[in-house]
Amino acid sequence: MDNGRIEQIIDKHEGAASSLIQILLEIQSENHWLPKEALTRVSERLGVPLTRVLHIATFYKAFSLVPKGRHAVHICTGTACHVRGAQRILDAVQDTAGIKPGETDLDMRFSLETVNCLGCCALGPVMEINGKTYGKISPAETAAVLQKYE
Repeated sequence: MDNGRIEQIIDKHEGAASSLIQILLEIQSENHWLPKEALTRVSERLGVPLTRVLHIATFYKAFSLVPKGRHAVHICTGTACHVRGAQRILDAVQDTAGIKPGETDLDMRFSLETVNCLGCCALGPVMEINGKTYGKISPAETAAVLQKYE
């Protein structure tokens, strides 16, 4: 993400320190992570100490200080999904993408995370990619679903 785009996002929020979280969310959304240069620029423009910006960026799980893939894959491991085979879904995704939870593949295509609940227990097991829910998914279907995402 270039400095010009960071400036546009900050200007959109009129440089208000009260918009810090929203600004970081927008940078995260476009860039898939928060580079140190972006955090430094936000700190300077908003007049917020860099330590405060870093505290926010590390406190909320929505933010990442390391590069993430273009597609966020979440596997629900909550009780309902667990008893319906969530581990088999997770294993299939790991085999297909070649990554473990918390990792991003080398071509920056996928980042894999497990979550405790996606709020759709009746659809378990559930895999979510970029907010799109795939319910009652089988291990055999996971590779086909992942192939849809470039």
